[in-house]
Amino acid sequence: NVAVYERCNRSVVNISTVSVRPDGFFRMAIPEEGAGSGAIISKKGHILTNFHVVENAKRIQVTLFNGESYTAKAIGADPVNDMAVIQIEAPEEDLFPVELGDSDTAQVGMRVFALGNPFGLERTMSLGIISSLNRTLEIQPNWVIKSIIQIDASINPGNSGGALVDSSGRLTGINSAIYSRSGGSIGIGFAIPVNMVKVVVASARQGSKIVRRPWLGARMQPVTPDVA
Repeated sequence: NVAVYERCNRSVVNISTVSVRPDGFFRMAIPEEGAGSGAIISKKGHILTNFHVVENAKRIQVTLFNGESYTAKAIGADPVNDMAVIQIEAPEEDLFPVELGDSDTAQVGMRVFALGNPFGLERTMSLGIISSLNRTLEIQPNWVIKSIIQIDASINPGNSGGALVDSSGRLTGINSAIYSRSGGSIGIGFAIPVNMVKVVVASARQGSKIVRRPWLGARMQPVTPDVA
């Protein structure tokens, strides 16, 4: 456990955002602050996080393990799968990319570690196992993500966008959400598999800001039984 933390904790960043919410009564723009986590994936300052962490953000600030803070820009997004890539300009010696793993090899029962900044507590690690695979998660009404990893490692608000790593310190997924009526961790968390993440990373590196996916404008409909 200690070895995994020593290998990966400097790869985790704190992300703070400022967005603007319109006030319909006074017709004014009201600034709102948000917070989340991210995982460094390259020496060029590329960082993975959740799309909902940086969505509509007017300003994105990234804080590294050493306390240094940098303004980030969004360079890629996969809104369908709640993933985004942002980038900062920081010295290479201060950037410690996490190694990307292979989520196709994930199995129920495998030990995993969730790293992030729950409630603003920087570079926290929690331990658990993969509880299930191929879950379907409804992030918002009419916004469903498939093939999600379910974990029992404790994650809380602020963990979104943080790294889920295996016992070798390789990135297995990006922590995305918890199932909780109270808003606190009850041992049911969800992560986006890293192999889904690789799509948005490749798209961003090729200069495409939004991942385009084919969509068939049809859905299954139960057939009314033929009544004699």
